[in-house]
Amino acid sequence: MNELTVKMKEVGASLAPVVLLVLLLHATWVPLPGELLLRFSLGVLLIFGGLTFLLIGIEGSITPLGASLGSWMTRKGKVWLVLTLGLLLGFLITLAEPDLQILAGQLEGITRGELPRGLLIGVVSLGVALVITLGLLRILYAIALQRMLFVAYGLILFLAFWVGPDFLAVAFDASGATTGALTVPFVLALALGVSALKKDSKGSEEDAFGLVGLASAGAILAVLLLRIVRGGSPLSGAIGLNESMAGSGTGAFFAILPTLALDSLVSLLPLLVFFLIFQGKGRHWSKRGARRILLSFFFAFLGLVLFLWGVHAGFMEVGRLLGYRLTRSYGAGPLLLAAFLLGFFTILSEPAVHVLTHQVQEVTSGYVPRPLVLSMLCLGVGAAVALSALRIITPGLLLWHYLLPGYLTAFLLSFFAPKLFVGIAFDSGGVASGPMTATFILAFMQGITKATPGASPVADGFGMIAMVAMTPLIALQVLGVFFRYSGRKKEIHS
Repeated sequence: MNELTVKMKEVGASLAPVVLLVLLLHATWVPLPGELLLRFSLGVLLIFGGLTFLLIGIEGSITPLGASLGSWMTRKGKVWLVLTLGLLLGFLITLAEPDLQILAGQLEGITRGELPRGLLIGVVSLGVALVITLGLLRILYAIALQRMLFVAYGLILFLAFWVGPDFLAVAFDASGATTGALTVPFVLALALGVSALKKDSKGSEEDAFGLVGLASAGAILAVLLLRIVRGGSPLSGAIGLNESMAGSGTGAFFAILPTLALDSLVSLLPLLVFFLIFQGKGRHWSKRGARRILLSFFFAFLGLVLFLWGVHAGFMEVGRLLGYRLTRSYGAGPLLLAAFLLGFFTILSEPAVHVLTHQVQEVTSGYVPRPLVLSMLCLGVGAAVALSALRIITPGLLLWHYLLPGYLTAFLLSFFAPKLFVGIAFDSGGVASGPMTATFILAFMQGITKATPGASPVADGFGMIAMVAMTPLIALQVLGVFFRYSGRKKEIHS
């Protein structure tokens, strides 16, 4: 009960700013239809309960399972085992990631099936799995994270010259969508389990982070290679918008529930099967501990269903309509201000952000405070959403105009920031783009695109997740440079 109360307070504090901001916009600039406002209110209640149960379930099931698997693979001392299980686990967990399913579904709908949902999910899952495997080897053989990141993003830069702006936006958005509520806790715990067995405690601390950032790069490479191999004309499509919401009522809540429940079950089933096999082979937990993990899996399932239910039925149409009406009725100033505030506050509702920030504080024994990391993430994501809105309404401003100097700045900062912060920054770039970003904020951007003459539904409507994944790399490495040269903690100098 104490854990439930703590999580309820944490989730309530996270959701309140987003809800208040939407209600403020409703009362001032963008009055929402009554039925849509009702759906939004019901969605808030569902998200509140969903996030509470999801965070409790993740901490009690997925996190300990990932850490135990990582430690067990390393203790076996067999490289082939690490490679095989890393590849298989990476593929299955990404295949089931709800954020990726949301993004792939939206792309399939907007492009009218030109980019099939199953093809995108499968290709991205394979790319992530391959890079996660290489990332585990990096930890085992103490290969510098910067070296692998330079190679990965060097390949991305080279391949980017061979694809158009449509697939570039899709590739970078896919990288953010792969690191969501399920993938991040598992990958972080897996990396922590492998790195914890290193004799060098400082090296273990540094290697506990960075695997999520590498997984994001794998998604980008996979989509770019898909475009080059598959070829074809640029993606096209149209964004639908129902301003009146007439007749929608609350029926949408119940119509989507069976699909979301099935998707949530599919998301968690591979991990549950792995737990049962793992426990059956080695009895890694007592009967009481195993029952607690099984109960936590149920909480995670329940939380994921409630969370996605509220996001789909109550948030996406609100986000799309806010973006559309702000763009049509007001100038760039109010639109960009609203975009910054939405990004700033929405990041607080991302489940994976809370998982990462807690782990940062735990691994660093509190000398990198969680509130400080969270504040830098909020500023970075707020700036990303505002810059994405500016790109859509400004003719000639393209996504790579942001990404190229942004990633160059991030890599330059990696030479000055402590290695620990480099890993945290690249992991944060992945966790910042979770279910709320992939639904509410992406819908907001699509509304802006719909209201902007000449804007492309794919090249302009997507790409925001890429920005959200990039700005934390800069923000947190700037924080690392501050820690390094301020003399706050000499132990992090490296």
